[in-house]
Amino acid sequence: MTYTLKVPATKNDHRKGPLDAPVVLVEYGDYECPHCARAQQLIQKLLKEFEGDICYVFRHFPITDIHPHAALAAMAAEAANEQSRFWDMHDLLYKNIYNLSAESITVLAEALELDISRFLVDLERDDLINKVRADIDSGEESGVTGTPTFFLNGIIFEEDATYPALKESILELKREYQDYAS
Repeated sequence: MTYTLKVPATKNDHRKGPLDAPVVLVEYGDYECPHCARAQQLIQKLLKEFEGDICYVFRHFPITDIHPHAALAAMAAEAANEQSRFWDMHDLLYKNIYNLSAESITVLAEALELDISRFLVDLERDDLINKVRADIDSGEESGVTGTPTFFLNGIIFEEDATYPALKESILELKREYQDYAS
């Protein structure tokens, strides 16, 4: 069975690149997952190589039964987003996957020079909790069971998420897009 993305990427998602790009890469990730942290390097490489042709979307999928700080980390990213620093916090969280206690996350927010009082209030906001919950729900609806899980143009990427495998799939989708557009 091939799983498809049940909730398409929108302007409300955390994304890099244009939504109308030929290739939309959606990741469901967990900030305490070492596999997700390693995947960030290849995502950065793909974004650089396919700039303008790829839209990368990140959605939260904290697996709290094995990663006890993952939900808090997802909330930290959302709270940082309220101060326009989502991607900065995203990167810092992945650089600190083994140290994501509440105290450590506050230190990361301080390192980003966020308004700490506001950040701490935002960590508890219901609308931000609901945003993380909506990401989890959309992942579950789409068949996500672990992290990282990638979807390329709405279809689950079932191969190992290696740079060569993702690059080849992106090139194929670009070719299909160009054939369709011409």
